[in-house]
Amino acid sequence: MTTWRRQTAKFVGGIVVAILVFTLLYDYGMTAFDNRPRTLLESLQVVVETFTTTGYGSDAGWNSRVMTLFVIVMDLTGVVLIFLALPALAFPLLEEELSTTVPTSTDLTDHVVVCGFSERAETLIEELESRGVDTVIAEPDRNAALDRYEDGYTVVHASPDTVDGLLAANIIEARAIVADISDEVDTSIVLTAKELAADVRVVTVAEKLDHTRYHELAGADEVLSPRTLLGESFARKVTTAVSTDLDEPVELGENFDIVELSVRRGSQLVGSSLAESRLREETGVNVIGLWFDGEFQSPPDPAATITSGTILLVSGRDDQIEMLRERTRTDVRRHESGKTLVVGYGGVGRAVCRMLTEAGHDHTTVDKRDIDGVDIVGDGTEAETLRRAGIEEARTVVLAIADDTVAEFATLVCRDLAPDVEIIVRAQQRESVKKLYRAGADYALSLASISGRMTAGTVLDEEVLSMTTQVDIVRTEAPGLVGQTLAEASVRDETGCTVVAVRRDGDEEPQTEVGPDYRVSHGDQLIIAGTDEDVNRFNERFGNS
Repeated sequence: MTTWRRQTAKFVGGIVVAILVFTLLYDYGMTAFDNRPRTLLESLQVVVETFTTTGYGSDAGWNSRVMTLFVIVMDLTGVVLIFLALPALAFPLLEEELSTTVPTSTDLTDHVVVCGFSERAETLIEELESRGVDTVIAEPDRNAALDRYEDGYTVVHASPDTVDGLLAANIIEARAIVADISDEVDTSIVLTAKELAADVRVVTVAEKLDHTRYHELAGADEVLSPRTLLGESFARKVTTAVSTDLDEPVELGENFDIVELSVRRGSQLVGSSLAESRLREETGVNVIGLWFDGEFQSPPDPAATITSGTILLVSGRDDQIEMLRERTRTDVRRHESGKTLVVGYGGVGRAVCRMLTEAGHDHTTVDKRDIDGVDIVGDGTEAETLRRAGIEEARTVVLAIADDTVAEFATLVCRDLAPDVEIIVRAQQRESVKKLYRAGADYALSLASISGRMTAGTVLDEEVLSMTTQVDIVRTEAPGLVGQTLAEASVRDETGCTVVAVRRDGDEEPQTEVGPDYRVSHGDQLIIAGTDEDVNRFNERFGNS
């Protein structure tokens, strides 16, 4: 029963009680004070006539002052009840009759049932639909279901923790179900789902890390902890960005490097596409990939618009990189070791510190609470606290603060104290990410975004590209390219890899001036950059295998 129907039932019950009470009092008063006895039915008629304002019949004009006052009170009560009845009874009923009907079942198959709607669920649905996977939201609240339905989502008005609700969402023919409401409700959904369809994949999101075990005991196939996921993503960004896939380091030459460039607000590149910026033509660098709002893209889309906060992963000589740095008015961050400052020691902060410790990276933690694992006790938004933690000597600052407003302020403070430090920030809401970039963050990810993407990857049993992406630098031979230019072979389009240098027989140093017109000769060793998947694709397409 909906909320307004329950309220209506209570209101109608109250009116009935009021009528009965006034009937008994009227019947008694007419006998005791007016000397005109009435039957209960006649008394009921007078009360109903009064409450409905249809008149008083033969009883109009009472002999006693007590009955006159009583009827006045009864008149006022009837008028009040009429005014209350309109919004309580008539308006909701009319609204329900005229409003859009929300579906109560679906005939979708091979779909994903999403229990509960949030920013995490919104990202999840976007990821799934981009891969051609249908979704249906099971929403128990009618108004919320109506809002989702009018927004264009496929939704059923049903309680996902009940047998009828999951059957309405057609769980029997679903490919998976995602429960992300609360730890208590999620476990109930798992138990119900496994009772109805034991083979359906059930993925849950645990708000508290120590509740993960209960999700597993209920029968969940996968249990995700968004705060842990976000912390691990941040830690991987700190510890791994560019690696080499060789028995010995790739020799790129003394003056050749691969670096990240952060495009800051006010840069002349902001607002232009990668193609329009003509970075290779004007500076000579190779753009290997781009970070957009914490998501890595390699190879980059030439039509992608560069915004404040975009990170360029480029290769080139020192003088070329310096030229690009001057053009972008940004700082160059090489991937070298250095202390990491972690501000905030909650779920995200703990995950970051755990992975940094495992990787052997020096780090200092800051938190307001004096608990185990915290090195500096103090407010992470205060300059003095950050100085005591060593921000001026740090390579990276990770702001794992739960409140977005506080995180934005802390970003401003960190950027002011250490203009060259790399700042990685956790956001609670997706809409806060852009503000964090404007405040000076180098990387910002929302809890909603990463958990939504990771949940999609778990449901589809595939990796969803995110901040955990690692770029490999690999030296390889490519006999399949011999005699062709890189443009003719469409190397980037076909494989996603970027050829950053070539070593020819007899050359002491690799040739780094490698553009689309470079023609590959027999015996050339190509040094390529790309993700693991891209490198494998390159070797399959042009390599020895």
